Amino acid sequence: MSPLLLAIGILIGAVLGLTGAGGSVLAVPLLLICLKLDPASATGLALGVVAASSGYGAIQRIRQREILWIPAALFGISGAIFAPPGRLLASHLPSEWLLGSFSVLSLVIAVRMFLQSIQHPELAKVVRADSGDSTQEPLLCRLSDTGRFDWRVRCMAGLSVGGVLTGLLSGLFGVGGGFLIVPFLNQLNGVSMRHAVATSLVIIAAIASSGFVAHISTHVVDWSQLAQLAIGGIAGMVLGSVLARWLAGARLQQVFAIVIVVMAVLVWFR
Repeated sequence: MSPLLLAIGILIGAVLGLTGAGGSVLAVPLLLICLKLDPASATGLALGVVAASSGYGAIQRIRQREILWIPAALFGISGAIFAPPGRLLASHLPSEWLLGSFSVLSLVIAVRMFLQSIQHPELAKVVRADSGDSTQEPLLCRLSDTGRFDWRVRCMAGLSVGGVLTGLLSGLFGVGGGFLIVPFLNQLNGVSMRHAVATSLVIIAAIASSGFVAHISTHVVDWSQLAQLAIGGIAGMVLGSVLARWLAGARLQQVFAIVIVVMAVLVWFR
């Protein structure tokens, strides 16, 4: 067992668990910088670690009955379908372009996290590793005439389009996509932040798993390395659930945002 691999996995899992959205964006920089991997290997491996970590978190939220299954299914299936094309596209792009685009995406996510912590500090307390009540919410849809979700094209297409965009970006950059999933569910379906964050874990697990399967079909993977990172990632989620009640909040989200900026700059000049 490599202490470095376990530590990186724990850090990825903990950051993923202690954020409501956007935490998995740190996985790729950590793998690039700490393990000296090439961009294709780093983004592919990141998908595997994020899939394992979010999958564990999703199981916990399923037990607590916090998952909204209709958006999880529509968003997750469309995202899982389009993650492999994103992965294929990444394999044909120059490394410089991929790293530069990833850095820009990281900066966008960091700015959004920082602004949210200032404008809506109460939302920063809702994180993936924390558990809440199991109160069920009615599923809404701002695209329907009644405001309630129905099985018509507009409501279904809205979730599916979000899944397509998330799947492509996830496959392309090796990220989980929570930075798109959570606000999308908040705005389109009007659900609480807690339920959106819980549901995002199922969606991320599905999309990241699909992208990782596409990656291993074209690249050689060090399974021992992945296993250690995944074990660390799950341990990080467990650690996050223990620390969430004390650490989660606006200040921690601001720290994460600053760290993302620093890592984006390091990736840019790598």
